[in-house]
Amino acid sequence: MRIARFATPAGSVAVGAVESEAGAPLAAATVAVLTEYPMLGPAEFTGERWALPDLRLLAPIRPGKVVCVGKNYADHVREMGGDAPPERPVLFLKPSTAVIGPLDPIRLPLSAEQVDYEGELAVVIGPPATDVPRERALHHVFGYTCANDVTARDQQRIDGQWTRAKGYDTFCPLGPWIETVLDPADLAIRTELDGQLRQHSRTTLLLHDVPTLISYISHVMTLLPGDVILTGTPAGVGPMHDGQSVAVTIDGIGTLTNPVTLRK
Repeated sequence: MRIARFATPAGSVAVGAVESEAGAPLAAATVAVLTEYPMLGPAEFTGERWALPDLRLLAPIRPGKVVCVGKNYADHVREMGGDAPPERPVLFLKPSTAVIGPLDPIRLPLSAEQVDYEGELAVVIGPPATDVPRERALHHVFGYTCANDVTARDQQRIDGQWTRAKGYDTFCPLGPWIETVLDPADLAIRTELDGQLRQHSRTTLLLHDVPTLISYISHVMTLLPGDVILTGTPAGVGPMHDGQSVAVTIDGIGTLTNPVTLRK
């Protein structure tokens, strides 16, 4: 099931299941409105339906926290000048205020000289997870979406830690929706800048896979329904500039596209 969060033409905000015939264009899809996110129980529908083109897709979830994983592809570790990949996941946080949705602009801060895209698979938590063993970790997943871990690279280097560089408003695009039925073990992930392929990898190359990440993080902090984990980016990261457009595509999910503008 694809769960979208959206604004109607009247301006109200709701969540719904995106429905389409196999092979049909998304322009022909409809959205069946849900009473709430079906994270902890079966889906319940209101009976209301909308044509997908009539809606404005929003960030599919408003997470309480976004837990991110750095240095989780060996090729990205090398391109950033690292030697040996880390033995344990490298964790950091993004504020929930960084989250934006499809087609929302990534706003480049005037204080940053280089702002990079980083396409990633994002995991959305369902049932709460505390001290979860790896073999049960996927039972705590609600679904998956595309993410862009936008980073002010020069500030990351200057600060020596990543809070400022990755925490600006608009630095965590998510979308276009949450896919609830998906195996994260072997998914192609691609990032394009103005239609030019910049990143192309597979989740089989994650140094720490999704179950390992959920288990590891849950032994550090409790993961609550709607929390998001960004699983790391492969090689090919690079700068974005005013007027460009960046798109992250993941097999089985879809494409998250955002324009790039200067912060006013």
